[in-house]
Amino acid sequence: MLGAELPYPTVPIHAIKGRGVAHREPHRFEPDTRACFDDGWGSLEQQAQAGEEAAAPATEVRWEDAKSVITRNSSPDIGFSLGLNPYRGCEHGCIYCYARPSHSYLNLSPGLDFETRIIAKRNIAEVLRTELLQPSYKPDLIAIGTVTDAYQPIEREWRLTRAVLEVLSLARHPQAIVTKGSGVERDMDLLAPMAAQGLAVVYVTITTLDAQLARILEPRAAAPHRRLRTIRTLVEAGIPVGVSVSPQIPFINDDMEQVLQAAHEAGARHAFYQVLRLPWELSAMFRLWLEQHYPDRAARVMARVQDMRGGKDYDADFATRMKGQGIWADLIRQRFHKACQRLALNTTRIPLDASQFRPGLLAGQSELF
Repeated sequence: MLGAELPYPTVPIHAIKGRGVAHREPHRFEPDTRACFDDGWGSLEQQAQAGEEAAAPATEVRWEDAKSVITRNSSPDIGFSLGLNPYRGCEHGCIYCYARPSHSYLNLSPGLDFETRIIAKRNIAEVLRTELLQPSYKPDLIAIGTVTDAYQPIEREWRLTRAVLEVLSLARHPQAIVTKGSGVERDMDLLAPMAAQGLAVVYVTITTLDAQLARILEPRAAAPHRRLRTIRTLVEAGIPVGVSVSPQIPFINDDMEQVLQAAHEAGARHAFYQVLRLPWELSAMFRLWLEQHYPDRAARVMARVQDMRGGKDYDADFATRMKGQGIWADLIRQRFHKACQRLALNTTRIPLDASQFRPGLLAGQSELF
């Protein structure tokens, strides 16, 4: 519960240095855990005042030779069955990211390691090509960036997402991207022709229009005004664009209607939302973030989160994990649907056509018709 002793002392905000968290949160598979405490000989605050701050942690990219790259799910609350992620971990450092606990499977921390130890699947294009050529493969929408942002900063150098799009474009395979990164604009030469064939859609996540809030909530993601410009740029190129206003966090990002209005004015015609999810280690990290940035309202925020989760920080039940339950969840749902109705969002479907899939083109075969 909030008010209980936190696993780490409150770190001075200026010591975080552009990261979502400033500590290595122990992952759930570690046999031993350690807690920090102030022994009276000098706090982080005193060290910072003396100019002894630690250097900002740099991003380290590690290579992975993936054996498979298309993930599959049968969850009834997820609107796609196939996913693909060129990277593990994400430099954007969003404190609310439900994917942080996935780093535990790599024996890495869901805290600082998640945003500084990035795994790049260097053979992703080759493995994807092989999987699409399997006789048993049945084409369906592939969602790109489901547990990591495919356009996080390192994509600028490694271009793994672009390599994936080149394969999907050649095979005429439908795909959808969810991103906060303006780097998606660099791939419009691939996305625009795919969109014209009913094979591509992009959703841009805008959690808030408040730049100051975004800076601490999503420290290395593009600024809100920059994401709106990305929507405009993609729409002008003929690419269908939607907006994700996820996650909704009570008493933190309360400008959902304004975000939807701005996204609509930029050209977005579809929208979706989810409420805050705090699985596994993420709960402790988010609580610490609240104490660092919003100590005056931390208890209220967590009380409302628990109202939507049956009295717990998180409930993984398929029926409620995305939207929550109870009065507060109903209020968010009503606000979202009323805003979408007023703006005429989600009035049409984005046609993505899997019938155009031509795996033979990957093997160098020409079309007969």
